[in-house]
Amino acid sequence: MDTRKYEVQAEKLKAVAHPHRLCIIRGLIEKQCNVTKIQECLELPQSTVSQHLSKLKAAGIIEGQRNGLEICYRVIDQDVIEIVKILTRMDQENI
Repeated sequence: MDTRKYEVQAEKLKAVAHPHRLCIIRGLIEKQCNVTKIQECLELPQSTVSQHLSKLKAAGIIEGQRNGLEICYRVIDQDVIEIVKILTRMDQENI
């Protein structure tokens, strides 16, 4: 049994399994945006948002595209998009 693919999947889940990162991913699925907009939405310091984005980037979940001085982020991992959509749907059903 090749456990390497499960290790990669587990690392993705670890990256997603934080409330702020989950919120960031959900927002980026709906619309790509920059650190400032994410910071304003979450009411977190810019450094904290940058750390969360760094973890998501390292896990291959998001990517940033430079546009002048700002970087606009978007979700690129389709598996994570589906996971977050399922979690969001479950969240809405429990309201």
